[in-house]
Amino acid sequence: MDLTAAPSEARGAMEAQSFVDVLGSRSAWPDAGYAEADPYFAGRRRLPLPEGPVSVELANLAAGQSGETILSGDEFVLVLAGTIRFRQAARELRLEADDAGVVVRGLPLEWATDGATELLVMRCSAGPGGVDGPARIDVDAPLSPSNPPIAELLIGPTPSCRGHMDFRSASGEFMCGTWDSTPYHRRLMSFRHFELMRLLEGEVAFADESGRTASFGAGDVVLFVQGGGASWESRTHVKKIYATYRPAE
Repeated sequence: MDLTAAPSEARGAMEAQSFVDVLGSRSAWPDAGYAEADPYFAGRRRLPLPEGPVSVELANLAAGQSGETILSGDEFVLVLAGTIRFRQAARELRLEADDAGVVVRGLPLEWATDGATELLVMRCSAGPGGVDGPARIDVDAPLSPSNPPIAELLIGPTPSCRGHMDFRSASGEFMCGTWDSTPYHRRLMSFRHFELMRLLEGEVAFADESGRTASFGAGDVVLFVQGGGASWESRTHVKKIYATYRPAE
């Protein structure tokens, strides 16, 4: 993407993408426009997405900041730099750089930073609340077999896939956890969902319906946009953290 383009052009380009290089594009995101005095929201920037229950935002918090808020949606939080401490429903959650977790809507949330901290946040406001506290994404949790891509989309052998879910919203539509797979090649698939993915291991190449291609490796963050579509090709073992919003049938 041309980050030197006018802001409206950059926003339109990002909204039209089936998959977004989150870290590579974040400097072009516009201000999220929060009016809240709580510094947890002040100065946030938001990835332009179609209107709906999912938002993706970047928060930069200064050292020693703290506050208390009540969220309007469940939030997947990935710490890009620094450290943040959450307290919710009498539970403590401390996240350092490269850690991820989930804090939930409708309950008082206390937070504090130890140093300058950068957060990537995916919020989902769909469905009811009801989960009673925060959750850590445990990247070392044992993984269980999960369904591979459907056979008619595969080019080549069926992969072995595994996953572990650390958080599931009360509606079952917002899920966060860890997943891995042996190499595979899949034809273009249309997305009924949003998925924020951080690669922990391996490399994946994507191509969308317009022919746009990109490859991502360990440490990269990609957003798949509901209504778009892309193919997938991985030639090595892949492991990822995921946060997915998939509306109920």
